Amino acid sequence: MRCVVFGATGYIGGRLVPELLGAGHTVRAVAREPGKLDDAPWRDRVEVVRGDVTDARAVEAAVDGQEVVYYLVHSLHRRDFADVDRAGARTVAAAAKGAATGTATGAATGSAKRIVYLGGIAPYGQDLSPHLRSRTEVGEIFLDSGVPTIVLNAAIIIGSGSASFEMLRHLTERLPVMVTPRWVRNRIQPIAVRDVLHYLVHAATVDAGVNRAFDIGGPDVLTYLAMMRRYAVVAGLPRRVIVPVPVLTPWLSAQWVNLVTPVPRSIAIPLIESLVHEVVVHDQDVVAYLPSPPAGPTHYEQAIGLALRRVRDADVPTRWSDACEPADPLPTDPDWSGGSVYTDVRELHTPADADKLWRVIESVGGERGWYSFPLAWSVRGWIDRLAGGAGLRRGRRDPRRLHTGEALDWWRVERLERPHLLRLRAELRLPGRAWLELSATPDGDGATYRQRAIFEPHGLAGHLYWKSIVPFHAIIFGGMARNITGTAEHKDVP
Repeated sequence: MRCVVFGATGYIGGRLVPELLGAGHTVRAVAREPGKLDDAPWRDRVEVVRGDVTDARAVEAAVDGQEVVYYLVHSLHRRDFADVDRAGARTVAAAAKGAATGTATGAATGSAKRIVYLGGIAPYGQDLSPHLRSRTEVGEIFLDSGVPTIVLNAAIIIGSGSASFEMLRHLTERLPVMVTPRWVRNRIQPIAVRDVLHYLVHAATVDAGVNRAFDIGGPDVLTYLAMMRRYAVVAGLPRRVIVPVPVLTPWLSAQWVNLVTPVPRSIAIPLIESLVHEVVVHDQDVVAYLPSPPAGPTHYEQAIGLALRRVRDADVPTRWSDACEPADPLPTDPDWSGGSVYTDVRELHTPADADKLWRVIESVGGERGWYSFPLAWSVRGWIDRLAGGAGLRRGRRDPRRLHTGEALDWWRVERLERPHLLRLRAELRLPGRAWLELSATPDGDGATYRQRAIFEPHGLAGHLYWKSIVPFHAIIFGGMARNITGTAEHKDVP
């Protein structure tokens, strides 16, 4: 099928495109900023076009010749999101209708056969929050468009980058004790992002006469309170103490979420307001039209585990190809998504050649030390030994050459790309995981030294640990960078 995806750089859209390609479909990806897709490994396999869903001409051109129209645009970050989403849906619906009937300018008759939209589960007979009301309205616009439409309604989507999941993640990781609104006892039926993508892909081939909405959800119905506590278990955090009280309004809750988590208030407020509703799948009609995921619906704990598979090889993925699981972070995800990873980056130019600089890098540790504030490194080693760790006593086997997997003081050589990159993983007793990355890159008149300390905190203790040592970074990490490059400039470097 020929598929056009509106919102290809968004949370769901960016993950859907490779799934559609894998299913054998051709894809036209629409984005307001096509440059965001330049590094996508599938960029050369799709047609990328610039377009805004409120621009009728751009939308008509994007829809022309396409059989399936995916609408995955949501303007939640804007105060007038309901108006913008309504206008966008009407524009896309009209363009799809014109393409289906051949009435649009230059459109081939019958080219648009289906619209697929991802909305939100809305409880029957209730005064909906602005967010859920808008999602419902957009779905109705498409269902009334005259083009057969599949609306898939989901509750909280579990995966790195999902705004609802990021709120859950940051609240649970940063607050061992929480005073919460009473809506934390409301029931929710979360769904893994991989299952959402499965249903979206298969919606493209549903029988042409089907024009309706389906609720989709995972196999577990939980309260928000249970979701936070189960998250803590999967993440290896101590049991969270959660005290629901009746006095916290959704607005006050959103201010608190904005204070504690990096999720923007403009997004947090409408999402929190929607949590006053119980969002549970109303029926299982979807199974009569769409196949279930091959391994069955993903259980909540498994979905959390997949979403926590971040910081592989000591890095947040910087290339699309680093993400092989839909729950992984993508480069187009917002800066506030993907969990907390702290870094200290130092970069210096040196007139020394890259080979000389590399020899200094590969000789760090052991008797040579770490090129900065020896007392601080010794004290940290003693503290680690008192806590049952190895400290600095392991030293190194060879004073000049390292090998992947070997011990180096309190580090382990995780990656070695001689003569360019050395990545060390800390084996200290820490409230989190830490790495140190050193690299040498030739440039026109010498070399560039890059040093990066990376810390993935575990719980509140991890965040406090990193913040407590930040004042010493200039001395320890700054001095290390200066001394390593300075040593490389000496003529007697072995």
